[in-house]
Amino acid sequence: MSLTTPPQDATFAEPAPSALLLLGRGVDLASERGVECVGALPAASDPDLVERAHAARAALGDRAFVLGHHYQRDEVIDLADVTGDSFKLAREAAARPEAEFIVFCGVHFMAESADILTSDAQQVVLPDLAAGCSMADMAAIDQVEDAWDVLVEAGVAEDTVPVTYMNSTAAIKAFTGRHGGTVCTSSNAHVALRWAFDKVGGVEGTGKVLFMPDQHLGRNTAVNQLGLSLDDCVVFDPRRPNGGLTAQQLKDARMILWRGHCSVHGRFSERNVTDIRAAVPGVHVLVHPECKHEVVTAADMVGSTEYIIQALAAAEPGSSWAIGTELNLVRRLARAHADKQVHYLDSTVCFCSTMNRIDLPHLVWTLESLVAGRVVNRIVVDADDAHWARVALDQMLALPGYGA
Repeated sequence: MSLTTPPQDATFAEPAPSALLLLGRGVDLASERGVECVGALPAASDPDLVERAHAARAALGDRAFVLGHHYQRDEVIDLADVTGDSFKLAREAAARPEAEFIVFCGVHFMAESADILTSDAQQVVLPDLAAGCSMADMAAIDQVEDAWDVLVEAGVAEDTVPVTYMNSTAAIKAFTGRHGGTVCTSSNAHVALRWAFDKVGGVEGTGKVLFMPDQHLGRNTAVNQLGLSLDDCVVFDPRRPNGGLTAQQLKDARMILWRGHCSVHGRFSERNVTDIRAAVPGVHVLVHPECKHEVVTAADMVGSTEYIIQALAAAEPGSSWAIGTELNLVRRLARAHADKQVHYLDSTVCFCSTMNRIDLPHLVWTLESLVAGRVVNRIVVDADDAHWARVALDQMLALPGYGA
């Protein structure tokens, strides 16, 4: 098939308001979608980039605190003051009140959490505004509000507690706070779900949870850790009338799962697990709970990013591991544990494309702009959303045994 220029009178359907924008094209600062990064960036081939980055970092001193998510490129991680998962980094930022600037090398929703948790005197910046999150963008606030109206009409809203994964926008966290719910991480999702069920009748009762935006984490946690069945779970599709569900299905369900997923972890398949076991006898398969249910079921171990890091650190020398999570982290783990065989679970390369938009040119531009007195790409959460999102985050911190 050859590509041809469409006729002048050709018409094209306009994308839905919630459609993902192409990375780096279009402007929508109120969402996780791609936006243009204003300003002249250094050339990616500039041989002095690392030196320029360290010079700007030294010039800023304690005025700036650089956070690096585990999925970032190595050259970015090398410049970070601290590394970790999204919520750990946001809390680290809040623990540095002397830092005037929080440079968050992650994605948009993470920088929002940092802005919510830090003081008004601190400014959170994201080196590239196009570093969004496809999962977070799968749950737009207007869609979620419409979905809640569906639950009200079905007569189940009063028995439903919303729980949102940390990988969601500030607006969705705020929605959760307004409706008496909580935020969760991949480490404490089981605690959050048990708390939510207990709030409306216990795990064995008739209460429900609306879990957003990752259906796989919600399903895996409910079934594998709380003992619910797959029949207790339904998927709410915001693109279909009434979520594609009948009122009776909503009444019968215990877990109402939002139709969202991680574009990286969703790639892993049961076939990947079968193939790696055949290729590497005795391999331990370790995957993130954002993977599909059949992948999690087929794996030997399942856990958060921090769990994966700790599991590799504690593993016996000479042992073999196949890891189902983002490739930057897996490569870093393989180098850090040369005494073990570390394999990437997927047969093809899969970086987090949005996380990888934070590169050295963007970071250098950000740091040098701050040195020059220009605050670029500042992330500011609406005050009302920040308040209610903080309510939901504080509820998570108050969960029994929280410490993940």
